[in-house]
Amino acid sequence: MQKDQVLPELALLREAFQQGITRELTWRRSQLLALETFLVEREAEIASAVHDDFRKSAAETFLTETGYLLGEIRFTLKHLKSWLKPHRASVPLIYQPAKAYYSLEPYGVVLVIGAWNYPLQLCLAPLISVIAAGNCAVIKPSEHAPHTSAVIADGLTRYMDRRALCVVQGGVDEARALLEEQFDYIFYTGSQAVGREVMAAAARHLTPLTMELGGKCPCIVDEHADIRVAARRIVWAKFLNAGQTCLAPDYVLVHKKREAELLCSMQEAITAFYGDDPRMSPDYPSIVNEMHFRRLETLLAASSLPNEGQVDAGQRYVAPTILHGVVPSSALMQSEIFGPLLPVLVYQNLGEALGIIRDGQEPLAIYLFSSNRDVQKLVVTHSRSGGVCINDLLFQAAVHDLPFGGLGSSGFGRYHGKAGFETFSSPRSILQRAIYPDPALRYPPYTSRKLSFLKRLITFFPL
Repeated sequence: MQKDQVLPELALLREAFQQGITRELTWRRSQLLALETFLVEREAEIASAVHDDFRKSAAETFLTETGYLLGEIRFTLKHLKSWLKPHRASVPLIYQPAKAYYSLEPYGVVLVIGAWNYPLQLCLAPLISVIAAGNCAVIKPSEHAPHTSAVIADGLTRYMDRRALCVVQGGVDEARALLEEQFDYIFYTGSQAVGREVMAAAARHLTPLTMELGGKCPCIVDEHADIRVAARRIVWAKFLNAGQTCLAPDYVLVHKKREAELLCSMQEAITAFYGDDPRMSPDYPSIVNEMHFRRLETLLAASSLPNEGQVDAGQRYVAPTILHGVVPSSALMQSEIFGPLLPVLVYQNLGEALGIIRDGQEPLAIYLFSSNRDVQKLVVTHSRSGGVCINDLLFQAAVHDLPFGGLGSSGFGRYHGKAGFETFSSPRSILQRAIYPDPALRYPPYTSRKLSFLKRLITFFPL
């Protein structure tokens, strides 16, 4: 695709922004309400599209995609007016009379590049914040979820203001052509490898950006944890979307005394959730495409378990699999698994577990099951991650008032709720001073006497 063919609508979006169409509160509210209407009226069509891409159940689609987005819209609508109010700032006495404040201004035209694993949520959750902040948007859904991408393109075109929003479908060529254009902000969700390309493209135009990249999220199960509850919650979070979740626990660190109990309880939970043959369960999705299926098949083959019955290429099926006896040097521990394989490692003391976590890159989340407050404090204090969830998993990303994002190799920048509104807004400082008085003290020439007086004045009334 030629550069001049990439986005003929881009000039129209810039014109709409320059005309101030997106700045009014009424416009922002109307677009959020339109997006809500799309999600409600097209819920069945969305569920069908996601099922065609993943074999995902309508219930899981509602819980992880549509339902979450509706909650985010309603939270934003409730608070948007207050977020738009100017923020007062104090003015030092020597600058009085004056008033100071800053407002949060939209950037302009924002590019949102979504990911395939939650193809609706990871396009539209950033879009909610983009609209709330008063920007125009270009949405690039993932080509690996083509049915959902088509529903997004059709729905947003029909329901929302086409002067301020457009959807670009396509693959790698279209994404790279988009990145040749200059945007005012870029929001990217995906892998670290592609993230580096996005950053390099943003650097050419000095474009600010947010990166959501994932990583190997650990889950610590303490000696005194409730094993049954921990097992059920870990299994639910890990095998949701067949493990294709950036926030899923990538590996478990369990105290040696509780290993056997945890392994047994997790296997019981798998059977309770998905039956004796998860392949037949309507609640267990497939792997998104052939490439990722083969990658996971290779990882499984490198483990101690036989592949027979564990995979089915025709259905892109990989069984929910617990792998024990894993050590930090294992192939399973070298990169994010992003699939339904869960390594379990054993530790003797908490320091050992934290050392294993620190030896890796910063994860998007750290999970801990422990009722001991001292243990909870130690894990939070002696680790680094985008977020922490204690005695549960994933739900730190579902609280609309909690900023969501990574740290270091798992990304940077935050969104969801007010954090998203602030991410897509640029603080603009404003100082308004009176014309009088206008003392000569500030102006040259600076005699020794004048400078001495200025020094005493600034010392007495610090800036």
